[in-house]
Amino acid sequence: MTKTFLLLSAALLASPLAAQDLGAPIGTDQKVESVAVDGKDDDDGPLRGTVTDESAWSDIGIAIPAFATDANKPTPANEAGTAALGREISRVITANLRNNGLFKPVGPDALPAPGFPQVTAPVYDTWSGRGAEMLVQGYVRARDDGRLVVGCYLYDVQLKNQLVREGWVVAPGDWRRAAHKCSDLIFSRLTGESPFFDSRIAYIAETGPKDRRVKRLAVMDSDGANHRFLTLGSATALTPRYSPDYSKILYLSYVDGNPRIYVYDIGTGRQTLVTENRNPTLAPRWSPDGRSILFSMAVAGNTDIYRIPATGGPAVKLTDNPGIDVGGSFSPDGTRIVFESDRSGSQQCYIMDADGKNQKRISFFGGRCATPEWSPRGDQIAFTRIAGDFNIAVMNTSGGGMRVLTNGWQDEAPTWAPNGRIIQFFRTEKNSGRSGIWQVDLTGQNERRLPTPVDASDPAWGPIRP
Repeated sequence: MTKTFLLLSAALLASPLAAQDLGAPIGTDQKVESVAVDGKDDDDGPLRGTVTDESAWSDIGIAIPAFATDANKPTPANEAGTAALGREISRVITANLRNNGLFKPVGPDALPAPGFPQVTAPVYDTWSGRGAEMLVQGYVRARDDGRLVVGCYLYDVQLKNQLVREGWVVAPGDWRRAAHKCSDLIFSRLTGESPFFDSRIAYIAETGPKDRRVKRLAVMDSDGANHRFLTLGSATALTPRYSPDYSKILYLSYVDGNPRIYVYDIGTGRQTLVTENRNPTLAPRWSPDGRSILFSMAVAGNTDIYRIPATGGPAVKLTDNPGIDVGGSFSPDGTRIVFESDRSGSQQCYIMDADGKNQKRISFFGGRCATPEWSPRGDQIAFTRIAGDFNIAVMNTSGGGMRVLTNGWQDEAPTWAPNGRIIQFFRTEKNSGRSGIWQVDLTGQNERRLPTPVDASDPAWGPIRP
């Protein structure tokens, strides 16, 4: 039995809890408007600097100097003005590109700062002399209405050519979103991959001793910034998941000792009860169209997977086997479901049709298989492999090609980045028992911990923000 099962079971033994547990709402995101920015016409044809061999991506030298400004004006985003904010934006872009493991960028603190006119007319000899193959430049300009315009440009230094440019109008408090969008622009242009930086992560923030653990629903940006607690902690929150359109968060809550599945509306802060009962309930998950929810429920000692409308209503039972059937992660097209079951005598991973038919085991590689999650690309399944230690692994959808990506003591509960290139999970330290959120790419070579103000578990990576 995984730690996740143990935690869920322990929640049933919690003392009576208050029904209302909501903190301040996040509020609807301010609209990020795309704007035209000055510069030469982009070369939208094949990019000669693009690297298709993943192992060589990190060889691209990318220089990211401080973003310039036309006039240093004060802004609520930075008391020192738009010049200082431009440096902060460049730092975020540098960290994004470095931390995903594909590039080795040099950031603004080690580079000369170009003037505003040089943003659209780079001095290529300066950057080639520093060994840069690619150059990211940009600007920050304060508008009269209080908002900011952020321009982002990518240049091929060797070819002396502008590759792509884009600009955004953001509220001062959303300046990091402009940095993430610039990072997405660069990442997508150089790799041909879909973006993922402008996204958020829901997770469970944990505090207190083990026998009185407080578990709150929380969110943060993809890089670990902008933490927000969504619940107050008077009720235990578990296993959050973003809706496919980003507008809601699904999670499990134990109130008065009874499990309830809620949908939290990100814009209004209101939550809607989907279902409640006195039976142990586990792992609610969205369907790809957002119309239904999978969950597991134990009745008379037998745990099966059910499907229920996202607005509530009667539940349909999809599995009916002795033992424990848990989880349920849809394929991106919604036609199949991967789940875990101990019907064979140990936890293993299975696939079935969306209506529960054609159930078959796919994990036959030794050890146990738990918490499977289907890649948004549809080609792989991430899961927790239990073979002594708990580690994150991936396999193809028929169970072949298994690769273990991490080597921790207790790594579990994988969740995919929107582009299917990176996996987040939570790691529990062997000696201290503390838990935190980590991420690893599909090579297994680029692993890092995301900062959280308290212990963290059950991460859920959301889609690209609208």
